Amino acid sequence: MTTPAGSGTGFGSVSWWGLSPAVDLQAESPPVDPDSQADTEHGTPELNVLLLGSVDGRHLLRTLARAALWPRRRFRFYVLENNMEAVARHMLIFSLALEDPEKMGLQERSETFLEMWGNALLRPPVAAFVRAQAGRLARLVPEPDRLAEQLPWLSLGALKFRERDALEAVFRFWAGGEKGPEAFPMSRLWDSRLRHYLGSRYDARRGVSDWDLHMKLHDRGARVIHTSEFRRWRDTGVAFELRDASAYHVPNRTLASGRLLSHRGERVAARGYWGDIVTGPFVAFGIEADDETLLRTSNGQPIKTAGEITQHNVTELFREMAAWGRPRAAQGDPAQVQGDADGSPEPAAPVPESFTVHFLSLGSAQTLHHKSCYKGRFQLLYVACGMVHLLSPELGACVAPGGRLIVELAQFLVDLRQEQLQGFSTRVGELAQAAGFAPQPGARRSQTFARFYKAGDCAPSHKDPAVGSGTPSSEVLAPPLEATNPPPEDLTQPLEGGTPPSEPLRRPSESQASLLEALVPPTGSQTPKPESLTVPPETNSPIPNF
Repeated sequence: MTTPAGSGTGFGSVSWWGLSPAVDLQAESPPVDPDSQADTEHGTPELNVLLLGSVDGRHLLRTLARAALWPRRRFRFYVLENNMEAVARHMLIFSLALEDPEKMGLQERSETFLEMWGNALLRPPVAAFVRAQAGRLARLVPEPDRLAEQLPWLSLGALKFRERDALEAVFRFWAGGEKGPEAFPMSRLWDSRLRHYLGSRYDARRGVSDWDLHMKLHDRGARVIHTSEFRRWRDTGVAFELRDASAYHVPNRTLASGRLLSHRGERVAARGYWGDIVTGPFVAFGIEADDETLLRTSNGQPIKTAGEITQHNVTELFREMAAWGRPRAAQGDPAQVQGDADGSPEPAAPVPESFTVHFLSLGSAQTLHHKSCYKGRFQLLYVACGMVHLLSPELGACVAPGGRLIVELAQFLVDLRQEQLQGFSTRVGELAQAAGFAPQPGARRSQTFARFYKAGDCAPSHKDPAVGSGTPSSEVLAPPLEATNPPPEDLTQPLEGGTPPSEPLRRPSESQASLLEALVPPTGSQTPKPESLTVPPETNSPIPNF
């Protein structure tokens, strides 16, 4: 079997990293209006942002890191994902970003983030950090008082009790190192995904990798991704090799997720790797940089690789984030404010309580407008490409008049052809218009994001790239094969006994497959059926039983 281009199967059904560069959400939001947005309690304007499918927190981290460049604001981030594993990764990433610098240095934090976020295999010290943090978070989730005391930036109040139980179960799986690699054999799962995706082209996988890189990703603006690092990630799942290759051998459990399968008429819960195997984590931090010297070329070739640019950007981001992790007393006490060489005091850094991350209940996108606290609340709405199908008039009602909408496009999805990318962009424009938004006028087009504003009393005050109008493509994209075909048996692992099933197991087809489904107008609610589990010829491993 040869997987045809355009099938979308390489995208997977769960997203672990973004398919667009990190953006500063303040730069995308409307200008500060102190009269209408000022917080009466603190006297500081608020920025309320709703993010659907932001996945890895990159936009939040960049917004906080660049906060000093803007007028002072209090941030309220409302994050909605489609699986609890993504929520858990958000919490783990922010716990690392706000780690006390005296306990973990800047370089160690940056390297730990890169491996934990984008590598299928970890070094033992990084795996030990994940286990320790996961165990700590597992103990905090069921205790709201301790959670509010130790993580004041986090709010889980909008989650249902069963979702909190599922979140605790995810952390306990990450923390449970007693079973060793057998609990989540990442190398075998990764190779099985490749075999299932490439089919008869598996033996020529290096040629396929080079074609996808040079003829697709490079042509679409990711020229800094080097052939060697892309090949390594395609073969092993290790994107950032910061040490000797032999040091990476511990499976990264944070990339595990569950699905409900059907075997012999019974519903079986299985755990495996269902994420991206074609694009990689290089796009989020590795193809753009504030320091233009990193993007220079010599003889037509970039002088820095995407991995090197990613490491530099993440290090600088964590350096700026250190101000948010300082104790409030050390920032607010004038006696502790240090001065420069002339004796003049430095500007006070923002206090850590001036941002909060609220995690919303899974599947609540279509019901938020029923609550008065959300209706017309948000100045900015961000929608990832895998969540475009949730863009609706009901969701648009949660955005204030004059608010902004930014939609991630499918520019770096290598499985999609150019006509499919254009069809997706056109469909995004239709959904945004139906939700009450209009394209922002601008001088240039953006292939990565589509930007809109909500028509109200005021027009947009600055120009942004707009989605170009065009004739909708006559080709209707079908859902990816992984959304309809059952996964091979060796892609799954049985869930641990006694672990409460998480929300993603209830709806296995609500995933990144929705990116392609967004091109087809909804025809009514359909309940996904359990998938039938079949075994490919090369597989002889037993079916997981419960």
